[in-house]
Order: sequence, then structure tokens, then C-alpha cells
Amino acid sequence: MKKLIPSYIRVPLVFLTVFAAAEYFLNPGEGEWAFIKFPMLALFLIVFLFLLIAIEVVVDAVEKVTYHLMTDEQKAALESKENKFLAALTKSKDIDHEEDVMLDHDYDGIKELDNVLPPWWVGLFYACVAFALFYFPYYQFFGGDNQAKEYENEVATAKLEIAEYMKTAPDVMDKEKVTLLTDADALAKGKEIFTTNCVACHRADAGGQIGPNLTDEQWIFGGDIKNVFNTVMEGGREGKGMVSWKATIKPSDIQKVASYVLSLQGTNPPNPKAPEGDFWKDGVKVEGNAPAKQDSVSVTKDTETVAVK
Repeated sequence: MKKLIPSYIRVPLVFLTVFAAAEYFLNPGEGEWAFIKFPMLALFLIVFLFLLIAIEVVVDAVEKVTYHLMTDEQKAALESKENKFLAALTKSKDIDHEEDVMLDHDYDGIKELDNVLPPWWVGLFYACVAFALFYFPYYQFFGGDNQAKEYENEVATAKLEIAEYMKTAPDVMDKEKVTLLTDADALAKGKEIFTTNCVACHRADAGGQIGPNLTDEQWIFGGDIKNVFNTVMEGGREGKGMVSWKATIKPSDIQKVASYVLSLQGTNPPNPKAPEGDFWKDGVKVEGNAPAKQDSVSVTKDTETVAVK
């Protein structure tokens, strides 16, 4: 068997088999290699490869010494056994019986042998023929999916899975799916985010400073949850409004802080900033009922860096 598979094939084959098994079972994650993530595995593989080479060297040396210690009869018996094994795999004639399969063809002194095809090759050929008898009718006449159809089916399935995931995935929240949160935990998280990121422009009580007052019912970009969410996501007026927060705060948290802002409606903080924008009541825009605006000059000056509204 060793003569059929030389050591320079055996060693890489065994090593790659162990390497592949380690990568498969440790499964470090997509795009990662286990032997890089786990340095001890890399050390083990190096030692294992060294041992494989050492074993091959030792076994080869032992076989050579053993062969030289054999008698002529033992050597002949060993070679005969190996020849029979090879003959069973190939059914080829040895050199002493080549005349039995010699053909009459002669090409400039080169003669042709009519050796029987190796049994393993013949078996594989017949297995392929048997497989084709089922494969061809199934895919050509009985509706089996070809590669193009399989690709289309997998793409369609992937789209359905993505759509299903998008329905409930909090961190891919968008303006069309956002809803007003009212539970205490969500509002507490929204308040925490507001305190960390928004008080510099809107004050801790949201009465407005650089940015507008968030507690009244007038809004520059709309006073319902969808519009407030979108304003925080995309930013305020270009050049002087609030920056977009979508790169800093994840969408699910923007939903929380937008809900918290809307929960502050009617809290009436002291010394609020003058209202501006359209009048909204309970999340619905009310035409023609906006309170009278204060001096437009001072309002314009105050809102040059408007944030949320």
C-alpha cells in the first residue's frame, strides 16, 4: 500500500485532513481561520506535521533494514504478494507475460499492449452511467431544478427571509416602521440618550437653547413620531440645523429618544425658547391654529443652529 501512495502524497493528505477537520469542528466564524484565532491550534498543527514527517522517516528506515535482513525466499514472497495486490487493482500483465496481450500493431518498433481496463475505473464508469440514467430524465423531463432555477429559488427565499427579519429587527428601524414607545424602560433609555447627546443644544429640560424648545406643540419638521425619528436620523436644516445622528446612535435607540422627546410635550419648563414651526396636536398637524409667533428677528437669530424641530 505504501508503494501505491508515496510518502510525499501521504503526509500532505493526512495533514490537510486533520487541518480541515479542526477548521470544521472549531468553526471560528465566517471569514476567520481557526489556526489564527486559536494560536494553540497552529502550534499543534506544526508539531503534528513534524511528527508525521518523523514517523515516515523512521518507518522507511525500519523497512529498509528489515528488507535487507530478509532471505532471498522472503524477498521473493514479499514482492510476489505486492505484485498480486497491484494486479488485482489494475489486472495488468507483468513483464514476463506481456506476449499474452501483445497486439500485432507495430509503430517503428513500438508495440501495443491490450491490457484490461483497471477494475476500479470500470466500476466508476458503470456507476456514472447508472447515475446518468436517473439524472438526465429527472432534470430534462420531470421538472428537476437546474442551476439557474436553483439560483432563482435561493434568491427568492433569501429575499423572503430578509423581509421577515426586517419586520422585527430593531436596529434596522426606519421612518416607515417606527412607532411611539410608551413603556417606562424605553423612555428611561431615551432620557439617558437625550441627556448624553442633546442637552447641550436643547437644555436638560428640553426648553431649548441653541436648538428649539421640544416641549411646545410647534415643530419645524413635524411633531409625530415618524417625523421626529427622521429628523434625528437625517439631521435638521442644512448648514445650520442639527447633524445626522444615524452614524452615532443606532435606529432602535433613536426610536427611544424620539419617543422620550414626545413624552415631554406640555411639561412647560421655565424660560422656554420661543416656539417656531407648524402647530401639531397629539401627533397631528393642525392648520391655522398656531399661536402667534414672537418677534421674527429674534427668533431667526436664535434658531440659526436649530436641532430637532
